[in-house]
Amino acid sequence: MDLGLGLPISDPTRLLDWAARAEAARFDCLALLDRLTFDNPEPLVALATLAGATTGIRLQTEVLLGPLRSTALLAKQAATVDRMSGGRLVLGVGVGGRADDHAAAGTPMHRRGRILDDQLVALRAIWAGQPYRGAPIGPRPATPGGPPILVGGFAPAALRRAARHGDGFVCAAPLAWAGPLVREVGEQWAAAAGRAGRPRLVCQVNVAVGGSDTITRARRATADYYAFTGRPGWGEPLHDPAEIVDTVAAYADFGADELVLYCYADDPAQVDTLAELLR
Repeated sequence: MDLGLGLPISDPTRLLDWAARAEAARFDCLALLDRLTFDNPEPLVALATLAGATTGIRLQTEVLLGPLRSTALLAKQAATVDRMSGGRLVLGVGVGGRADDHAAAGTPMHRRGRILDDQLVALRAIWAGQPYRGAPIGPRPATPGGPPILVGGFAPAALRRAARHGDGFVCAAPLAWAGPLVREVGEQWAAAAGRAGRPRLVCQVNVAVGGSDTITRARRATADYYAFTGRPGWGEPLHDPAEIVDTVAAYADFGADELVLYCYADDPAQVDTLAELLR
């Protein structure tokens, strides 16, 4: 199972240090989440910057909210990052469930699923060199056919979307809830979509390692980020080293192809601590 590192969002200026440490520690990917009406870096811009500071680690959006963006511009931006990084981009996408993001972007909430479905078809066509609304859009990605696409979500429509349009599924649900979601995607992949093989399964867990100050900052950051749920303690990071090790092993047993460890406190020493813990 691959291990990725979900980057903290509180201070973009520290991400170059995080990226260099993560690559040196042999993590498999750098991942960034996406919001619009929140104090976080725009993921494609940030990953483009990190591409220049690294040489081999994958760069992953997890997940980028496609309906907030123009389809043509998204295709161009993603192809540019993929081309300039030597084919290291993985485009994780989803619809987003927070009304304030869609209001700020002018996206109708009730149409966001249909918009993303249309975008996923259009992205593949644009990256293959087909004209979009009568005109070609470059550059061509370094990856033949374009960057791999992961689709995230929980609703039945999102699971169908992952099976029909994605190369893989981002399962952000806790492990106790993940089984039915993963099974549904797999069944849709084989039956409704008629595809061979199986989707890549990418899972997520929030973590914080280090001193009490680091853990306190991480708890505050997750509480702020997940406040919209109205559930105190939702998304609180794992911080006990033994529990983190056991959780990683549990995801490997579950069959995850990749587990991304999201760090909400911005102390870059966490990279080295996690790497040592999980060797």
